[in-house]
Amino acid sequence: MGVPKFSRRTYDRPSHPWRTDRMKMETEMLKKFALKNKKEFWKAETYLRIIRGQARELRARVKAGEAQAKKEEALLIRRLFNLGMIQTADAMLDDILALNVESVLSRRLSTIVYLKGLSGTIEQARQFINHGHIGINSHKVSVPGMLVTRSQEQNIAYMSGSPLMDSMHPMRPKVEFGAAPRPEAKPVEAKPVLAVKPAAPTTAPQAQAESSQANQPKGA
Repeated sequence: MGVPKFSRRTYDRPSHPWRTDRMKMETEMLKKFALKNKKEFWKAETYLRIIRGQARELRARVKAGEAQAKKEEALLIRRLFNLGMIQTADAMLDDILALNVESVLSRRLSTIVYLKGLSGTIEQARQFINHGHIGINSHKVSVPGMLVTRSQEQNIAYMSGSPLMDSMHPMRPKVEFGAAPRPEAKPVEAKPVLAVKPAAPTTAPQAQAESSQANQPKGA
């Protein structure tokens, strides 16, 4: 038993942290979900590894015919359904094994705040949460990495005393989430310009004949 004031680490570091493909993927996830550092990504990865390990163990026990394993399977599926990681309450263990790290990161409070249209960007959603502008059931929540349940998702809103309650506040998102993008302007086709045919140049003898005809008196 450990000492309570010395909490254990809640994530596992990668065994090969300097692989190029892994570093690139982690950087993309940090930008996509506005994570503070790679520790937050590793926490989600560790959580996913734990539930996938439970699913593999339960699948083996269910095949062996354990009655207790069926009960634990139902509890695990119900818990993940309530967290919104699986879409149906009658899912199978194979659906849990098909989850990826984005399934966990998409249920973070900062991600849900952005998807509900309470912020213009996911980075701004994290800022609103840290500054105490976001609440669940009128209770302030200041943890961007909190995993949100389906019931909590419906009750996420600005805090009653927050300046963001004013619809004219400059930090409120201007465009509602899910609005159709503006159509791209089509380039106007230029009409072809008709070329003017230049007049044929006149030769010197022809010019002299025309001038002599003009100088002759009428009736001559």
